[in-house]
Amino acid sequence: MFPALPSLRTTGAPRAPRTSPGVPTGALAAGAALALTTGCGLFTPGQNGDMPDDINVTSPMMQEGRPLPEAYTCVGSEPGEDGERETSSPPLSWSGLPDDTESLALVVDDPEAAEVFWIVYDLDPQTGELRQDSVPADARQGLNSTGEAAYAPPCPEADDPHGYRFTVYALNAPLDLPEGAELSSTLEAIADRAIARGSLVTGTE
Repeated sequence: MFPALPSLRTTGAPRAPRTSPGVPTGALAAGAALALTTGCGLFTPGQNGDMPDDINVTSPMMQEGRPLPEAYTCVGSEPGEDGERETSSPPLSWSGLPDDTESLALVVDDPEAAEVFWIVYDLDPQTGELRQDSVPADARQGLNSTGEAAYAPPCPEADDPHGYRFTVYALNAPLDLPEGAELSSTLEAIADRAIARGSLVTGTE
């Protein structure tokens, strides 16, 4: 049974459908740091050593290897009265953290496109889940590849399948970065402190 969550805040405002954006300058600057989600690059012997994949990441709304549900993409739900579609961040749960975990971080990315859709950090390790469309009040969100401190829904295309990776990192210390920290700084800080990880990977058919 997961412990009770602290007060929550929503992950972002409703947004209209959009085509998948190109990778902006800030994301290009973070290209090397994106290696942290692949298990190579920044995670090298002498820094973090071998990175255990011991954390089990699950979701009641997503399945490993199955398409990302439309509710969590830029297609979103049916348009509201203002004509905009509401998109939510998905719920996630995790288990199997190392005993010496001091903090957690979540990175949602498309490794093939080198795009980061969401970063949440300074999560309390006693928190075993994120509820849909919410972030614990004491956690923080960093800038994603679109320059927003929020969940930016992917825009999958049927004729160009991509995998979307939801990776939870166990850290040996909090990042202590402000809300809206730059993408490259956040990824590098996660790489410096990560001691274990686990991923849930969805895709398109």
